[in-house]
Amino acid sequence: MMTLESFEKAAEKVKEVTLPTNLIYSDYFSQMSGNKVYLKPENLQNTGAYKVRGAYYKASTLTKEELAHGLITASAGNHAQGVANAAKLFGTKAVIVMPTTTPLIKVNRTRSYGAEVVLHGSVYDESYQKALEIAEERNMTFVHPFNDLAVATGQGSIAMEIFKELPTVDIILVPIGGGGLAAGVSTLAKMLNPNIKVIGVEPANAACMKASLKAGKVVSLPSAVTIADGTAVKTPGDVVFPYIQKNLDDIITVEDEELIVNFLDVVENHKMVVENSGLLSVAALKHLNCKDKRVVSILSGGNMDIITMSSVVQHGLIERGRVFTVSVQLPDRPGELVNVANVIAQLKGNVIRLEHNQFVSINRNAAVELKITLEAFGHEHKEQIVSALRDKGYDPKLENPTSLY
Repeated sequence: MMTLESFEKAAEKVKEVTLPTNLIYSDYFSQMSGNKVYLKPENLQNTGAYKVRGAYYKASTLTKEELAHGLITASAGNHAQGVANAAKLFGTKAVIVMPTTTPLIKVNRTRSYGAEVVLHGSVYDESYQKALEIAEERNMTFVHPFNDLAVATGQGSIAMEIFKELPTVDIILVPIGGGGLAAGVSTLAKMLNPNIKVIGVEPANAACMKASLKAGKVVSLPSAVTIADGTAVKTPGDVVFPYIQKNLDDIITVEDEELIVNFLDVVENHKMVVENSGLLSVAALKHLNCKDKRVVSILSGGNMDIITMSSVVQHGLIERGRVFTVSVQLPDRPGELVNVANVIAQLKGNVIRLEHNQFVSINRNAAVELKITLEAFGHEHKEQIVSALRDKGYDPKLENPTSLY
């Protein structure tokens, strides 16, 4: 069982491996949501995520014999680093099974702790089955990423820290994958203040916990396809599920597109990199039906590889209307390009790229195609530029940029 005594013990134990992640008050998200929003930046942990808490506390509860067998787990990356780090600190070996889709940064960082990494399956559930096979073959101690009460207790130490800093907190938003973090945080939160609301947040395309709560039992989704790879879980934990049923007040689901624009918001307003799963609690702010409440969003991790980051930034800029491509057709004669450039310059548009296609028509005097990728201040500014080009007779057509480079 998860008890207040075990939570207190875990909160002290994890201090041996965690960095202080003091709450950050967010003016931007407070104004946007109409609430008083605080961020709990677990993305700033040494391993880049909160998972170090549960893994280390779990390892501390194992016997010498269990530790000597070595630790094994399955993980999309953050729990992997937590277990690998715990194994290193406790002087034992670690094997981590990760989905083949795991970002390279998570794979490399896991290996940097001395762990053996096995890539298997496209989602966590497939990696999990492989890890169980290896655990039996090699007689290793399996450390479940979420379906373990000791692990969940370690994760719940986050709630202890939140209450110490902000005793008057009204709502805690917590990302959900398999349910370990949500179970630990919600259980301790209700022990400390039964009136607090703890709301879970899941990707819309991987909402296994919401489906399970609706069914009144653990159910499996046919798929879990989302850019929030750390929460791409098809089946939640049956061990932690009763704690979720009892202590979680609600679940909000968010679309992947919402995570993309919130990545930009956090980078630009708080100068932090937060991975897509960690952004779930930020994206949920717009879905809250309340005002003037003290809300804490748990940023669960920040392990995002550069390629994914580049893609998210590009799509985020497009979604916000800050980058767009417009095509116009114009006669192939001197001065036409300058005329178009002048229209854009007068409205302070910034040209990123030009593509001049002279072969769009057999009659070049009739029309050549000019594609312009522009930087704007947002959708309103974008529409001003498009309207100005239209007023000059260019019949502009909006297209999605294929690349910013």
